[in-house]
Amino acid sequence: MVADISAAPRAAEPDPLAEENPRRRPAAWVAMYHSVSNCPDDPYDITVTPGRLERQLAWLSHRGLRGVSVRELLEARARGQERGLVGLTFDDGYTDFITTALPVLHRWRCTATVFVLPGLLGGENAWESTGPTKLLLDVDDIRRAEAAGMEIASHGLTHIDLTRADDQTLHTEVIESRRLLTDITGVEIEGFCHPYGFVDERTVDAVRHAGYRYACAISPGPAGSGDFAIPRIHIAQADYPLRLELKRRLARAHGRALEAV
Repeated sequence: MVADISAAPRAAEPDPLAEENPRRRPAAWVAMYHSVSNCPDDPYDITVTPGRLERQLAWLSHRGLRGVSVRELLEARARGQERGLVGLTFDDGYTDFITTALPVLHRWRCTATVFVLPGLLGGENAWESTGPTKLLLDVDDIRRAEAAGMEIASHGLTHIDLTRADDQTLHTEVIESRRLLTDITGVEIEGFCHPYGFVDERTVDAVRHAGYRYACAISPGPAGSGDFAIPRIHIAQADYPLRLELKRRLARAHGRALEAV
């Protein structure tokens, strides 16, 4: 039986995983979204409908949690105040972030990080060989998202596997994307997202030396990566409240939690 998210908000329950060591604060976790639209043809399972996103954010609220950008989450962690916060990220910078996701985020008083591709502004998701064609944010869309309180961050220039790129391509993707987004927003870009979640020591070093403050991946990166390979939990259309609760509780055990430092 699935919990009824329309019920009155409930107080957050103690997390048994966090209680294993009472001296450790509960680890925050970072959710990974992509597209928000009514798209039944999705072989990659990266699309959630607006209604599902609404229910997922309602679930967060009813658990005493609030979605924030990764920048806000890291700032809160530095103050020891990350409890009750969940990082929200949207990869690839689809246009439906503005048209569909943003209104839902505002209704639940959430912010998020949008990882965009400044080398494909106003283009399409050409890196996907199958599945639906989806439009990407353009310059005006990016400025609108930033003005709405969202964090704009880089996903590289063109969504290629940087672990297989030569040195020149790697540095261009990492450095030039940051420069372009800084020019567009007028704000220093702090975050990067490793395309496909692929990361190795070379890509971590390139991102660190390019001046970013952090980078997101999917699984934890090589030893010593720290905040330059922040793991995330994939959120899908099938994630009803029960599945979300299981993912929340298992985040630390599966190495997908952002440890307090």
